[in-house]
Amino acid sequence: MGQRWKKLSRLEERIGYIFRDKSLLYHAMIHSSYVNEHHMQRSDNNERLEFLGDAVLELCSSDFLYREYPDRPEGELTRFRASIVCEPTLARCARDLCLGRYLFLGKGEEIDGGRERDSILSDALEALIGAVYLDGGFANAKEFVFRFVMNDLEHKKLFYDSKTILQELVQKRQEGELSYELTGEEGPDHAKVFRVEALVGEKTVGEGWGRTKKAAEQMAAYKAILRLREKE
Repeated sequence: MGQRWKKLSRLEERIGYIFRDKSLLYHAMIHSSYVNEHHMQRSDNNERLEFLGDAVLELCSSDFLYREYPDRPEGELTRFRASIVCEPTLARCARDLCLGRYLFLGKGEEIDGGRERDSILSDALEALIGAVYLDGGFANAKEFVFRFVMNDLEHKKLFYDSKTILQELVQKRQEGELSYELTGEEGPDHAKVFRVEALVGEKTVGEGWGRTKKAAEQMAAYKAILRLREKE
């Protein structure tokens, strides 16, 4: 029991928020595989907190964008919000917090690389938002979202729109056709990791990986954009 709370106290230090009800933080970090393996009640996993956190995140991100971009139309704000609350972006935010190391996973999920899986990380981040909301109210949840999710927005938007932006860059430079090539697959069927290269003509301009081919292409495009911009 002591190791568990010591682990969670390090997470509190990382996020700069101390929970009054420590059980909320604990539940936010419990994956369903851990519940199944330890014969706990189904409601002990983080899925209900994730449900709540998803709603809190949408409201907080909408509030931020509404105030930060007063001249942007509704459609553009909707697309911008989608780029922020999508699974790959939330997983990136979770990695910035090293959230994976604080998760309680079943042994099978641990072996299959669950601590780095986008879906698990993004769900855990939403669950953590839900836990902060229940423990400290909307103001604390909003502060958390603004600090850890609504930061570095231009890079997040760039990542979300990376394939479109890269296509436009390649067309402008007229150095060849843009294509994506699958270069490898790793892991069991339920936890595959795909590796993809972004090519301009026959030249590799970016590499990426992900749990789906689309996610791997998105990362490869993002890496390619950063590389091309460095050269400029």
